[in-house]
Amino acid sequence: MEIMQLLVSTLLLMSSGLALTQAQVQFTGNNTASGTPGGVRFEREIGLQYSLKVLSDATNFIWQTFRQGTGDRKPVNSVGLFVDDIGGVAFTSGNQIHLSARYIAAYSGDVRREITGVLYHEPTHVWQWDGKGQAPGWVIEGVADYVRLKAGFVPPQWVKPGEGNNWDERSDVTARFFDYCNGLKDGFVAELNGKMKDGYNGRFFADILGKSLNQLWSDYKAAPRN
Repeated sequence: MEIMQLLVSTLLLMSSGLALTQAQVQFTGNNTASGTPGGVRFEREIGLQYSLKVLSDATNFIWQTFRQGTGDRKPVNSVGLFVDDIGGVAFTSGNQIHLSARYIAAYSGDVRREITGVLYHEPTHVWQWDGKGQAPGWVIEGVADYVRLKAGFVPPQWVKPGEGNNWDERSDVTARFFDYCNGLKDGFVAELNGKMKDGYNGRFFADILGKSLNQLWSDYKAAPRN
């Protein structure tokens, strides 16, 4: 069983200027599936050292995306990564991220790049606000996929901009929609996340952008594409 721990001093670049904020976050990793095909492939093609570095980089990126200083974000001091012999792709519970060794074993293509994208999506759940449990799943997952999108790790199976039948159809559809909304007002996603610290209301979209969710989706579908 491969176990690794990384203690990093992270730097946060704030949007209001060059403000460096030091914070101690401990990242730990444990490959509990080291004897499985997926666990072996993880060790061979990805590795815990690389994965923990990605989590550190992703944490900084998430803080920048959410425009969060020390006093604005969750008081999380450690993030744990577990590579487990489970189904699915990955899930996050509290400050623990569980990655599927079975998914790694079965993935066809550049598995390191794919898991890098997953490791931008999953820690978003560690740091984002969830409306005190009231925010719908499509918003939570859409914000996490938006982070992955802006980090540049879009997988080939994702929809293209403008595709999708409804904003909550799939998290990649929502991510593309949120990218459009953020283009209307820089910082939309950060503001939406900030509002969800104390609860959730569908009127947040109108509060931030001056249009209802339905109207924003209609505008998004009608927007010209390059």
